[in-house]
Amino acid sequence: MPELVILGSGAAIPSAHHHNTYMAVVDPGGVILIDCSGIPTIRLAQAGITPDQITDIILTHFHPDHVGGLPLLLMNMWLLGRKKALRIFGLHHTLERVEDLMGFYHWEDWPQFFPVSFHRLPEQERISILKREGVAISCSPVCHIVPTIGLRMDFNDGRYSITYSSDTEPCQALTTLATGVDILIHEATGASVGHSTVAQAAQVASQAGAGELYLIHYPPEAQDMSLRTAEPNGFSGRIAFAQDLMRISIPLD
Repeated sequence: MPELVILGSGAAIPSAHHHNTYMAVVDPGGVILIDCSGIPTIRLAQAGITPDQITDIILTHFHPDHVGGLPLLLMNMWLLGRKKALRIFGLHHTLERVEDLMGFYHWEDWPQFFPVSFHRLPEQERISILKREGVAISCSPVCHIVPTIGLRMDFNDGRYSITYSSDTEPCQALTTLATGVDILIHEATGASVGHSTVAQAAQVASQAGAGELYLIHYPPEAQDMSLRTAEPNGFSGRIAFAQDLMRISIPLD
């Protein structure tokens, strides 16, 4: 059964139980990694995923807590003997800096390195990123400190949908992207520029008509806060904090 695995749920400053936020779509076609932080090879192993299963990586934006693990993952893939090609998707702003970063490691000199192709996404709403049997992923720009995309994952021809906000303030593009989804995974960093509070996340979920709300990218102390802060915003669905290594199963019909 396809599933979304939360590899990390924490904000920029991680803790022992809340690694930086990133996740993976796992289905018969392989693994689509969404962002890449920390020491990914170890966290992937804890989730029962091997690096060689990863077919695609989608990077939402170029901040260290979202891309800092990428050079290590690529090096580990190479050292583990990977041969098959890997695709990396992101905005030009993101991928240009990723290429610069890898250039400092002189990855072009790593012998027999596997093929990596970069796919630059236009900064427009509802852009298709990839589609394969069982899942289609699209994106829209959201409102963060640097150019950033939120993602929508439509499974089984749209019969089940999940939107991930990435790092963002509330914005209409995200509400539109999340319209009618079964689950909205929304950041809850707190009241700061380019981020959202729990109450704001709940308001987006209410406006989008989402079925459930999972809060992510939150500081360690966030779980001590009452979810009652979300009540005035009219969201009547289930609200929960995403947890590291939790698995969201995707219904087959």
